[in-house]
Amino acid sequence: MKNPYLERIYNGIVKENPALVLMLGMCPTLAVTTSAMNGLGMGVSTMAVLILSNLIISALRKAIPGEVRLPAYIVIVASLVTVVELLMEAYLPALYSALGIYIPLIVVNCIILGRAEAYASKNTPILSAFDGIGMGIGFTLALTVAGILREFLGAGSFFGMQVLPDSIKPIGMFITPPGAFLVLAIVVAVMNGASIATRANEMVKGCDGCCATCSKTCKSDGADASGKEGGKEGQK
Repeated sequence: MKNPYLERIYNGIVKENPALVLMLGMCPTLAVTTSAMNGLGMGVSTMAVLILSNLIISALRKAIPGEVRLPAYIVIVASLVTVVELLMEAYLPALYSALGIYIPLIVVNCIILGRAEAYASKNTPILSAFDGIGMGIGFTLALTVAGILREFLGAGSFFGMQVLPDSIKPIGMFITPPGAFLVLAIVVAVMNGASIATRANEMVKGCDGCCATCSKTCKSDGADASGKEGGKEGQK
């Protein structure tokens, strides 16, 4: 994809979806998706923190000493999470109560710290912000889809509205922890069936994991269907 900003968004939604491909952030993915609204709320909250943290960390990347970069990242993320938490408590108290402890735990979400270390600390602020947008949308979609499936199958409702008639009893197991694992497995199986491979399968030998600055030839540029290197290699 020639446009690096659109590539960052596409990358976060499809190629490196944090929850469904990279398998990161499993705690909120499995714990808060008992309903579609909870999944959407957690996803949007995480996306807001992810975008702003990427932007700030990228802007300060040259000013933060390498020896204290992780503590500095945590301070920045914790400050943003506090703002999001207070805003949610003030304007969305029901959702705030439903998400509970998982809101402050955004501070140590491996998606946010991982993108800060792997991408924002090495790229420009605008590109890092788009990386946060892509990863945030991908995470939000994953949580929302899981929440929709669990709520519909487990409670017979859709975003709190009852859609199944009383004569059809929902399967209560889907709003329990085992149901979360089962729904996640179903979604990942569908993605695999649609040939959306994992990041590890898409990467070629020597890939640095950053498509925007990649210097290798990957599957989309000529590798064969088995994922082996093919076609012209070397610098793009």
